[in-house]
Amino acid sequence: MTQSIRFFSALWLAICISMAAAVSLGITRFAYALLLPPMREDLSWTYTLSGSMNTFNALGYLIGALLTPRILSQWGAVRVLIGGALMASLLMVATGFFSDTSILLIQRLLAGMASAAVFVSGGLLAARLGTHLPAQSGLLLGIYYGGTGLGISLSAVLVPIAMDLATQNGQLHEWAWAWWALGLACFAMTVLLFFIRRSMLQFMPEVNASTSIDSQAEKRVRKMHWPEWTFGLTAYGLFGVGYIGYMTFVVAVLREQGANASQITFFYAMLGLAVLASSRVWANLLNRYQGGQALSILSALLSVATVIPALTSAWPLMMVSGILFGGVFLSVVASTTAMVKHNLAPSQWAAGISVFTVVFAAGQIVGPTVVGWIADGPGGLQRGLVFSAAALLLGALLAWQQKPIHQS
Repeated sequence: MTQSIRFFSALWLAICISMAAAVSLGITRFAYALLLPPMREDLSWTYTLSGSMNTFNALGYLIGALLTPRILSQWGAVRVLIGGALMASLLMVATGFFSDTSILLIQRLLAGMASAAVFVSGGLLAARLGTHLPAQSGLLLGIYYGGTGLGISLSAVLVPIAMDLATQNGQLHEWAWAWWALGLACFAMTVLLFFIRRSMLQFMPEVNASTSIDSQAEKRVRKMHWPEWTFGLTAYGLFGVGYIGYMTFVVAVLREQGANASQITFFYAMLGLAVLASSRVWANLLNRYQGGQALSILSALLSVATVIPALTSAWPLMMVSGILFGGVFLSVVASTTAMVKHNLAPSQWAAGISVFTVVFAAGQIVGPTVVGWIADGPGGLQRGLVFSAAALLLGALLAWQQKPIHQS
């Protein structure tokens, strides 16, 4: 296989695998921001309860991240990817059939578990894909994580269309139709992943703890000593705390500021497109730094994007916030996968990605409920976003202290 054919084959697979990120984060996780305002109004939720929905989702994500390494060792990344995507699709559809708070909390919990399995296995496959083209590994990782942007943009289009149709048909809970539409979109992407399963297995054979792709590289990389990763892991946890507050409540902020439905759709769609573009923008940054510098730089930019809605309601600046946020936040996730690749052997990647995912999920558990609790107080949602921005800035400062893991 020539280098050019190899590149285009890897590029095509990365684009297809990015559908997993669209399902697991772009739709299953982030579409809730669009549905939070109508569900809160229809079901008389407080902001604390609204945030708790994403807290339960994050708790499920944490449980899923803890279970995924064992599941991967038994079933392999490709099977986990497809099975998790199918489960997430079914759970999305099921959400539209219930309005009871307890059931919806359980649904968000289970959807979080499925999301973690899909996202970790997809990230592992994207990392393996990059071993075939080391010079393009940052780009391939960015494409995978950028798939989240496709899910966000698709959600921005589907949700208002589905809710308008529900209104025209006199449905009691218009938001239910949106969940069904999103679930069908997830299912369509799952079908695509199923059809490319053989190509994934051929291009990226399964690697387990006893089988290294490169035995010499294995000898040069030490066993994982997690205390050496303290700054990077703590910073990533703070990223989880900070970014999820923005993604949970930014649409609610826009509605409070008087944005109409078209403006909200445009804002969220542009945020998603910025995620897609970020795969190319930050590829060199991910390839260049082996320590926490990339994580630090991106977290600082994210802090700026998050604090803007707390300081102003000017529409042009709100668009700057959304585009900057979208252009950065998934690259923060990609930066930790790149860090794992730079510092660990291929047989350790699954464990490394999972540990970072666990810390990330733990941060996400804290973020939505705390921001919601703050928003229910006198400061409103703006004060909640200040808290999120502060968490991101602190994470940026800590990430800069993360040095590459010395090899022996």
